[in-house]
Amino acid sequence: MADKALVLGGGGLSGVAWETGVLAGLAEQGVDLTDADLVIGTSAGSLVGADVRSGTDLADLYKTQSAPFVRTEVSAKMGRGVLVKYGLAVAFTRKPAVAMRRVGSIALRAKVETEAERRQVFEGRMKALDWPAGDLKITAVEAATGKFTVFDQASGVLLIDAVGASCAVPGIWPPVTIDGARYMDGGMRSAANADLAAGYKRVVVIAPLTQGFGPIASVASQVQQLRASGSQVILIKPDEAALTAMGKNVLDPVYRPGSAQAGFTQGAAAAPSVATVWSD
Repeated sequence: MADKALVLGGGGLSGVAWETGVLAGLAEQGVDLTDADLVIGTSAGSLVGADVRSGTDLADLYKTQSAPFVRTEVSAKMGRGVLVKYGLAVAFTRKPAVAMRRVGSIALRAKVETEAERRQVFEGRMKALDWPAGDLKITAVEAATGKFTVFDQASGVLLIDAVGASCAVPGIWPPVTIDGARYMDGGMRSAANADLAAGYKRVVVIAPLTQGFGPIASVASQVQQLRASGSQVILIKPDEAALTAMGKNVLDPVYRPGSAQAGFTQGAAAAPSVATVWSD
């Protein structure tokens, strides 16, 4: 059995900030998860995973996320109409590929900003644009076929495109073109895709959202499956204070500083229990 896996789930800009805060809070208490043998990033978690693997100090990442909000930051809103479309897309089918093709159709038809404009946002956000040395897997879904895809250094895909694809929320941001195909948010398949950590002895799942729109099992169910297969698993999800800080619209950066601070507090508090699984 392989050793340590860190799973970072989706959750918008609030999720990026909260996850970063959790990691920094854990590290402050002596539990550093950056030594994971595998990092799995989905949507917001793909950006956090890339930053973690870049070698940037967690304290510096946290400082960026907890900095005062500036209105010039890019924001969006996932309205009720988009949520209804998601619900209808995954209804009345138990076939994941069918559900994902329907969601992909939403992504491909949406009138949103261009891929080039969106790429500039990630160029400004990411700490490094090259694949790191450590094992990093980033999830996405091919919009036209509904095929679940996992990018890594061996995929021959630019890191910025893999992260951009994983964060391409259907109906909000444009799918990302990679080798002629267009890819959307990996969180459409599962909120964290924690099942990719199967075979790892010790797993920490940090999940801003625990139930996505896709027909794949919830994060809690995936955690149960990992435990059943012999993995020691810790699941960290937002507590009440964090949920309040993350706000009603996780795509609005106004909630970023508070989300990061709530994550830091929660991470520090969770350190003793995480250490029982993670530390040698």
